[in-house]
Amino acid sequence: MAPARELEIVIVGGGFGGIAAAIELQKHGFRKLRILERSAELGGTWFHNTYPGAACDVPSHLYSFSFAQRRDWPRLCPEQSEILAYLREVAHEYGVEDLIEPNTEVTDCVWDEGERRWEIHTGEGDTHTADAVVIATGQLHREALPSIEGAESFQGHSFHSAKWDHDYDLREKRVGVIGTGASAVQFVPEIAERVRELVIFQRTGNWFLPRKNRPYAGDSSTNTASC
Repeated sequence: MAPARELEIVIVGGGFGGIAAAIELQKHGFRKLRILERSAELGGTWFHNTYPGAACDVPSHLYSFSFAQRRDWPRLCPEQSEILAYLREVAHEYGVEDLIEPNTEVTDCVWDEGERRWEIHTGEGDTHTADAVVIATGQLHREALPSIEGAESFQGHSFHSAKWDHDYDLREKRVGVIGTGASAVQFVPEIAERVRELVIFQRTGNWFLPRKNRPYAGDSSTNTASC
């Protein structure tokens, strides 16, 4: 009797969800895994969002995989670069970084009833097949632009915080910020002292508390304090 064919699994997305899924599947003996990631490298939200002050609004010790707790976070709320570095370290430690196929954007997945397999099509024109597909795509790096009458005739420079234009110098500029969500809460204090004038447009008020994102004192490698 021929041995059973080993199942092939494709994971769509190389952020926290995709990395965790690959690690868990490997624990259960699945070996034929691929992670299709549309960006140049893993990271998801924490690869794309690089606006000034980008950080997590969850205390560091809570922002870790349960199986890969980190004890040496340098501050109360980790910054974007620190979270991305942590995710890279975990992917390397658990041997899933080599499973990632970067610059591969999945456009659709089609179930082939006859073959009992999935066909996964990419924007590059390639087709992958798999017995199972795990969707681990995020949404926090995809900008949502409001429909504002007259926006198309605005003569100034504009961009979404999810695609921050680091080449554009905000110094001495009149800047308008639309929205007061989690991203604005982080980048507004960072740019407020650079710009000549800052106007914030808010539709609905939020509750805010001081973050007090303090660095941990002493040797962070031995810091086990709860946040």
